[in-house]
Amino acid sequence: MSFPILSIIVFTPLVVGALILFYPADKKTAVRATALAAGIFDLILSAWVYVEYLVNGYSGYRFIETYNWLPSLGVSLKFGVDGMSAPLVLLTGIVMLTGVLISWGEHDEKKHLEAGIQDRPREFFAFLFLLAGGVFGVFVSLDLFMLFFFYEIAVFPMYLLIAIWGWVKTREYAAMKLTLYLFIGSVISLIGALAMYWQSGAGTFDMLILEKANFSPEFQRLWFPFVFMGFAVLGGIFPFHNWSPDGHVAAPTAVSMFHAGVLMKLGAFAALRVGIMLLPEGALYWRWWIMGLALVNVVYGAFIAFVQTDLKYVIGFSSVSHMGLVMLGFSTMTERGMLGSGLQMFSHGIMTALFFAVVGMVYDRAHTRQIAELGGVSKVQSWSAIGFIVGGLVSMGMPGFSGFVAEFPIFMGVWSVQPWVAIVAALSIVITAAYILLVIRKTFFGDMSKVVEEHVGDNTILDKVAIAILCALMIALGLVPGMMVPMVQTGVDNVMRLLGGA
Repeated sequence: MSFPILSIIVFTPLVVGALILFYPADKKTAVRATALAAGIFDLILSAWVYVEYLVNGYSGYRFIETYNWLPSLGVSLKFGVDGMSAPLVLLTGIVMLTGVLISWGEHDEKKHLEAGIQDRPREFFAFLFLLAGGVFGVFVSLDLFMLFFFYEIAVFPMYLLIAIWGWVKTREYAAMKLTLYLFIGSVISLIGALAMYWQSGAGTFDMLILEKANFSPEFQRLWFPFVFMGFAVLGGIFPFHNWSPDGHVAAPTAVSMFHAGVLMKLGAFAALRVGIMLLPEGALYWRWWIMGLALVNVVYGAFIAFVQTDLKYVIGFSSVSHMGLVMLGFSTMTERGMLGSGLQMFSHGIMTALFFAVVGMVYDRAHTRQIAELGGVSKVQSWSAIGFIVGGLVSMGMPGFSGFVAEFPIFMGVWSVQPWVAIVAALSIVITAAYILLVIRKTFFGDMSKVVEEHVGDNTILDKVAIAILCALMIALGLVPGMMVPMVQTGVDNVMRLLGGA
């Protein structure tokens, strides 16, 4: 048997999270150090999987592991990655590590500063790692039952992480709203998945077998909306998106990074993996419906982000807009559109993780996220300013950055099937540039506000490391798209095969 690298990646955060709970409550440094070590370890393994897949020119599913769990019910622990999921495994490892770095924290009584996680870091990192393990599990699962199992593991800790460590003013409301939306969506998808299990007659949840089940066109058209939309709720699709900005704003920094950077991609990935790939005829039938909803996401999200006064809400609605581009690429059912969506999931994951990390650094020290109350932050936090500017350039789709590499194929795919949709969606580029430039000017430049002058200090070393990692990845992908495009293309080829070359 080959080295079980995917199992180790999935279960490392789960095991470490459980072990951390046995640490004495006052051993905060030991808890943080253990979390950091686990984050580095999982990132190394995730990068190993990514590089192996890329360098060896693999296609299809690789690193497959199968462990019979409930053979009488056709349930097995089956792991594997393809060109679509390998970048998302790497993305999760990156966000996991940088989330730990941002949460490390500093304490200064003179400045009334409590950055990072000071309250019960033991429990916080345990729940955060439970979340990370669930996310890894979804991205590598090739068994439909286990995909749902890990999906629920990923959703459950969000309630506790937000309700306990989130923003006091809205954390209970936001945590409950998020949980209800996501659980209702997952139940709807689960019903569709069980329908596929029974209809297939294969007696298995193995998705590689279900891909060949040849469900009737009528069955696919009936169940596709339930399966796709149930997962797409987590992807932030309109009109089931408004849990997302509230969740972003209430969540502590590392959880916002996971929420926008990884969890929303988990919803989009599952909608692709279970909805489009297992029910391709249903996807082709409902494609225009998905395109219409995604178009609203893209344009509406950008306009709403433009009028926000809270820095976190700007990024929250920006995420809704940019995730709309992922769904828009899916809806084209074209090779270019799918390729752009795969790249956008990675690019947007890194970008939003960076945005929320920077916003957290500013808020922890300034104690405000109101754009009107900030100003001149770059004079004391130059690294935060650099990070936000780089993230802004990616968000605007500037050439030379990962956003351009991802968004250009999406718009090409949309143009090839519905040019007017591409023209309307292009409005979001202009609006995005407007609100990003306004936020940069008002928050980081101009006269230094009293709030900034009195409270805001320089970034910590760990802050700078996190910013450097995230910026470097977006610039590298923009300048050398060959480090990811061929890999994602192999995943797209499989999707197009199932769609009949649509």
